[in-house]
Amino acid sequence: MGEIMRLSRYFMPTLRENPAEAQIVSHRLMLRAGMIRQSSAGIYSWLPLGFRVLKKIENIVREEQDAAGCQELLMPTIQPADLWRESGRYDDYGKEMLRITDRHDRDMLFGPTNEELITDIFRNSVKSYRDLPRLLYHIQWKFRDEVRPRFGIMRGREFLMKDSYSFDLDYEGARRAYNKMFVAYLRTFARMGLKAIPMAADTGPIGGDLSHEFIILADTGESEVFCHADYLDFDPMMSGVDYEDDLQPIVDEWTRLYAATDEMHDPVAFAEQVPEDKALHTRGIEVGHIFYFGAKYSEAMGATVQQADGTEVPVEMGSYGIGVSRLVGAIIEASHDDAGIIWPEAVAPFRVGLINLKVDDSATRETCERLYAELSAKGMDVLYDDTDVRAGVKFATSELIGTPWQLVVGPRGVASGLVELRSRDGDVNEEISIDAAVTRVSG
Repeated sequence: MGEIMRLSRYFMPTLRENPAEAQIVSHRLMLRAGMIRQSSAGIYSWLPLGFRVLKKIENIVREEQDAAGCQELLMPTIQPADLWRESGRYDDYGKEMLRITDRHDRDMLFGPTNEELITDIFRNSVKSYRDLPRLLYHIQWKFRDEVRPRFGIMRGREFLMKDSYSFDLDYEGARRAYNKMFVAYLRTFARMGLKAIPMAADTGPIGGDLSHEFIILADTGESEVFCHADYLDFDPMMSGVDYEDDLQPIVDEWTRLYAATDEMHDPVAFAEQVPEDKALHTRGIEVGHIFYFGAKYSEAMGATVQQADGTEVPVEMGSYGIGVSRLVGAIIEASHDDAGIIWPEAVAPFRVGLINLKVDDSATRETCERLYAELSAKGMDVLYDDTDVRAGVKFATSELIGTPWQLVVGPRGVASGLVELRSRDGDVNEEISIDAAVTRVSG
């Protein structure tokens, strides 16, 4: 059964005017649509509408991680400082780390990331090469004490993140894990209606080519992007992908063309490798990052396994992050108009906005109740606007919150056996029969 809610009972405190503190589109629209409210600088409460979107994004991320062979666990938000001292990052991390002392004077911290904790779990649990490889992930709240949090959830201090970690015996195994995550990320973002382009990222002192940021194109993005326009025609879903196959050809295909943010951009290489009519210079938003870091943490923290010949070696590791809460804002930045949000169907809080134009008319109300029941039986999530306000207010609310489909029911149409069907993207606006409308929006 789908979930249907009546707007008259739904907690959705919308705003008519743009909040003065909101500098970018996603922040303005999330506040106006009643998705979030600020608790303190860079920290937000997620209200019912926003939380529905957050959970839908989280579920897509989870499904694609599971499909790639990742196993989910859950690590705590509060971590012991001693683990970070082992890795050498406790003092290096700086003021972005929120440090805490508990009642027993033990140094703790609110985790900004989880490499140390997952390495500790691994080293205390795995001792033999026979137990490799392993891919583990969790979806958990993180905290980084940004000096100037801004842009709403796009650059907040508290955020929800999926971080996964791979453990392998050697570089070849680590590369296979990296490729699995590379392909899983392409599919994950595509399912959300996004075209994410992998772009080479800085590998730091480790070197090599195993570090990529996944960037979605958006005019309001924080990064400049330079890439080959053919990326826009690539198919990221790649139906029939087998994660046990050799995925290197897929990775090679997605990295053969030029793609870089301003930090890694080489103007000479861009001019040489990309024809002028295919050169795309725009802006983008980072929504994911995958990174191989070898034995950086396993050597520092003693995460070793015994090989077949009895010798001990540190495991090869990688980390793979997706900003789950950040994606809510990123999708809005990439998909909106002057009236409000345009949600891709997979992440929309409700698939259908059912609008009753005359709540005191019995025939109109009965038709809405019928649609209400039939859509529910087909598994549709519906927000039923049964409020007693002007039609213009109803339409403005529906467009602001971005339901992909609107079913408009009024006395004139009901008398003819018709309802008005509108798509939020503007491609559909027609009067059709009730049965046809149900079929159309549930197809």
